[in-house]
Amino acid sequence: MRAFLASAIGVTCTAALVLPLAAPAGAAPDAPAHENDLPGSTQSLPLDPLSPAARATGAPTGERGLTGREVRPFSMVGVVWDDEDAELRGTARVRTRAAGTHHWSGWQDLETHNAEHAPDPGSAERAAGAVKGSTAPLWVGASDGVEVRVRPEAPESRDALPVSLPTGLHLELVDPGQDPREGTAPAGADRTAGQASAVLPALDRTETEAAAGLAPAAKPYIGPRPRIITRKGWGADEKLREKGFAYTRTVKAAFVHHSATGNNYSCSQAPSVIRGIYRFHVRSNGWRDLGYNFLVDRCGNIYEGRAGGVTKPVMGAHTFGFNTDTMGIAVLGTFRSSDPPAAAVTAVSRLTAWKLGLSGADPKGRVTLVSGGGDKYKRGKRVGLNVISGHRDGFATDCPGARLYKQLGTARTTSARLQGR
Repeated sequence: MRAFLASAIGVTCTAALVLPLAAPAGAAPDAPAHENDLPGSTQSLPLDPLSPAARATGAPTGERGLTGREVRPFSMVGVVWDDEDAELRGTARVRTRAAGTHHWSGWQDLETHNAEHAPDPGSAERAAGAVKGSTAPLWVGASDGVEVRVRPEAPESRDALPVSLPTGLHLELVDPGQDPREGTAPAGADRTAGQASAVLPALDRTETEAAAGLAPAAKPYIGPRPRIITRKGWGADEKLREKGFAYTRTVKAAFVHHSATGNNYSCSQAPSVIRGIYRFHVRSNGWRDLGYNFLVDRCGNIYEGRAGGVTKPVMGAHTFGFNTDTMGIAVLGTFRSSDPPAAAVTAVSRLTAWKLGLSGADPKGRVTLVSGGGDKYKRGKRVGLNVISGHRDGFATDCPGARLYKQLGTARTTSARLQGR
């Protein structure tokens, strides 16, 4: 998510643009047959050479993409390629047609540098061989038409070799599926109400300490547990991920991210956005589960991310090189030029006050972590970081966006106050 790549935010439909559309994409969902009973689907479409020279020679240096075409319904879009370590040096742009209409969005940029969200080098998750390189996925809402252009950057000089795109470029169109709990509650009702497994209720400080098994005389610095919507609460299908869990020793620090999926979603759509990210991370990226440990929407709702238990040190795939002994929190949205909602920043403070407090970490403190590798710190290097850091502190990226990064000082102060420090 580097600063020199702009990312369009939101999906603003333009006036109707009538294009000669290709026939509906015939590629089957990129999933095994046993997944047919799972909510949602993924269409995986290979990108074609678009320039005449590339079409004639098959060279990987030319623009690739798909002309405007009708496809099965989807709500999230991204591009993947074969080599997880390969960098897409160029731009990836999409435009989509709103489902059931002739209205096309304007062109939008996909965030091309997504390698910084990945399992650590040498981890079992990365060694499994299924991990792919990818852009960040973009939430576009219910759509049934798509056009994509992936263009390599220009050579640095006339004498330089042309820039090649990664091999195996595919467009991934994700339908997050209907929440499997929809229809079980009256229209307009809160479907999580009364479902203990769907929501962990907020606790006060005394209740939090009791839940952590601490004696009243211990007086630990643990913030009260905030309300957390569980995986069941946002509709995760547990058959999609790997069965087992991966843990680290403790949680020494929190890395704050933005999801880079755009800001054009409502809070009622947040569970669908998360189901889309979940499916993209597992089916398209080849990860064992959703990469983030927690997610926060624009209204300040907190969601359980990667499975394994919200109180446990679950190893995520959120900050390449620093997934060990840390947690990753993704605020849904893109915050390079848009301010994060105050409710979201407050939610980050509440979550970190509780979760970091369980392991005795001071939100305003510093911590030393050992890098697992990456383009900012070499493998094995000891790095001093804030206990609450932005993704850019551990990797060469502009994530979590300049506007959210500026709010981390406020989050640290509020988090520490909630811990009673």
